Amino acid sequence: MMMHALVGASLIAAVWFTVAFCWKPPSTLKSVVKTVSVAGLALAAFLSGGPMLLALALALGSVGDFFLSRTGPAAFLAGLSAFAAAHLAYVALLMAAGGGVAIGAGSLVLICFGLGMAAVLFAHAGALRWPVLGYVAIILTMGLVAIGLPPTARLGLIAALLFILSDAVLGMELFVLPADSRLRRIMPFVVWIFYWGAQFLFLASFALGWGT
Repeated sequence: MMMHALVGASLIAAVWFTVAFCWKPPSTLKSVVKTVSVAGLALAAFLSGGPMLLALALALGSVGDFFLSRTGPAAFLAGLSAFAAAHLAYVALLMAAGGGVAIGAGSLVLICFGLGMAAVLFAHAGALRWPVLGYVAIILTMGLVAIGLPPTARLGLIAALLFILSDAVLGMELFVLPADSRLRRIMPFVVWIFYWGAQFLFLASFALGWGT
């Protein structure tokens, strides 16, 4: 019962963040709502008795959410590091669930997409290019491992792909698009909905038993 209450509270916080904060400048309340929306999922994963790697990955994601809701290079690097660690935890979780890198059409498409994003971001990220490139390598690895998941864990693959798409859009927003681009009006919504959806689907697949 407590687990479902936490998931419900996280969903409410995620919707609240979508309609009231994701497109606004940093604020204390924005940071709190953003962090709570995934921290609740982390606590739900822990209370469900699911894999500790899942709870760890979600908890690291909530830490990353807090730092990325702040401003400045130091906060960005802290958030990037937290999410890189979260993706390493997801890699371990996916491998334990039967995932692994396999050569096929899906893997080749993902590799080409990742290399393309890496090239674009490397050219535009300035002093942050090397940390960003390292992050791209880690999240690409997570996606490749997810492609090898068995059919019973396919929600994990969807979650991984949504996460990659969310970060790709975020990278374009932060480093590539001009400040006056009209796409900036919708990008925060795309990033957040894809991101929170990915985190929820990881929880659903590995703790709530969806898709099994």
